[in-house]
Amino acid sequence: MADVEAIIFDLDGTLTRPVLDFDAIRTELGLPPGPLLERMETMSSEQRRRAEQVLHRHEAQAARHSELHDGASPALRALHDRGLRLAILTRNSRRSVQTVLDRHGLTGLFEVAYTREDGPAKPSPQPVLEICRRLGVGAGRTWVVGDYLFDIQAGRAAGAGATALMIGDKEPPEYADQADHVIRRLDQLLELVDV
Repeated sequence: MADVEAIIFDLDGTLTRPVLDFDAIRTELGLPPGPLLERMETMSSEQRRRAEQVLHRHEAQAARHSELHDGASPALRALHDRGLRLAILTRNSRRSVQTVLDRHGLTGLFEVAYTREDGPAKPSPQPVLEICRRLGVGAGRTWVVGDYLFDIQAGRAAGAGATALMIGDKEPPEYADQADHVIRRLDQLLELVDV
């Protein structure tokens, strides 16, 4: 097996098909394009409270209707059965994470779930390092898997052993070359960790 003890997964777009419509959220809030959480940090407390309500509503709906990527559940179970420690790192809310895990029967597979309520968000490396600390695993023996640039940046900045960009059936984005691996299905991780 490759030199890996733990895998940290993003949630929306990585484990589940991407359903959160960030453009609709920004439109409802009257915000220009750009990362939503960072925009919210610059708001007044009243604006931020309203923005959080809108975001929670959209996230709750997305979580309730979430669908896993094809083969995601068997792949996660196979990784878990190989003794790998699994964690989630997301910019979503803790409630949304729990809804998705419960909906798809995945709760027992993940030892740690780090959400935006837990501290700095991706692309900061701090969440990756905190998850590694909680698992008792070095960053260099941990892989980070996600569908967006922030996932890759967080993993690389934390010194993760490898990063994998999940693209599904989309064309590889311009930043795909920053990831150590580009995958279309989560079961491809099985081949990568078994070398």
